Amino acid sequence: MKTRSNALSLGLAIAMVLTLGLPPLSVHAQGKYPERPIRLVIPFSPGGNTDVVGRLFAAKMTLTLGQQVFVENKAGASGEIGSLDVARAGPDGYTLLVGVASTHVINPLTKKLPYDPVKDFTPINLFSVTPQALGVHPTIGTSLPELIKRVKAKPGEYAYGSCGVASICHLTGALFIRQTGGLEMIHVPYKGSGQSVQELIGGQVPMVFGTTTSMITHHRSGRLHMLAVFNEKRSAVEPSVPTAIELGVPDAVAYTFTLLLAPAGTPKPVIERLQQATSKTMSDVPFQKNLERLTVDPVTDSNPETAARFIKAELAKWAPLVEAMNLRAK
Repeated sequence: MKTRSNALSLGLAIAMVLTLGLPPLSVHAQGKYPERPIRLVIPFSPGGNTDVVGRLFAAKMTLTLGQQVFVENKAGASGEIGSLDVARAGPDGYTLLVGVASTHVINPLTKKLPYDPVKDFTPINLFSVTPQALGVHPTIGTSLPELIKRVKAKPGEYAYGSCGVASICHLTGALFIRQTGGLEMIHVPYKGSGQSVQELIGGQVPMVFGTTTSMITHHRSGRLHMLAVFNEKRSAVEPSVPTAIELGVPDAVAYTFTLLLAPAGTPKPVIERLQQATSKTMSDVPFQKNLERLTVDPVTDSNPETAARFIKAELAKWAPLVEAMNLRAK
């Protein structure tokens, strides 16, 4: 009787599925991602460039996914605290990270971290880059070759500002020095790009390595000159400024970036869904223009595989220079 009762119950369940168009029980139990809001951790304070870009991205992803993507700022230790929070989160697709150069390249090379930038995360997409640039005071000139010639003629007399020791700005300056044959210049670290650029405008330092974001307005007003951007191609934000490579400085590529990452072990179907949504978001031309207005270059051709290769390539590129600068974590 029990066997007959079970068979009858199963038959009724199948009949209900067929009659009412209900999904099979196993599929219904699994659900369809995403079923609830997604937490996007930005590992910096509100108001900064990463926060602004991240919030714009979250708003667009909310529309694309049909589920809210809300931002949570978890600042501290150059992005370490927020990154660790995501690394330790459940790998279910409901906690994601906006990773940047400091969290996934510079910190891992210069500090001992409680997370691994490669093993503890699953990359989803690289969605923007912000090239570094060389800005000079108007009295220095408007030509990169002219500047190099001037510095070579007076070794040790010129200084360059950066946004801090072991920052991407500092590493860009060191890369420039190496790729131009070992120019002798004095490094002057400041507390952020904003301060270094203001000191440049005020004439306290003749040149600064920093983001295009921090310089673009002053470049357009003539208060400083951006002589070159450190990118493979000219920035969409200010295409009139040539790349350092164009001007004879080989392999001069340095930028900050924004990556979408999930905790390691996140199921492949979830990663695929997030990748599809990110690709759709990044293909939206008005959204691309919004990013460009924030002085960042959108990336429209990324995927989990290329994003993973990108992180490893950045780590490999900067590791020898960090070692040579004695900045390597002990």
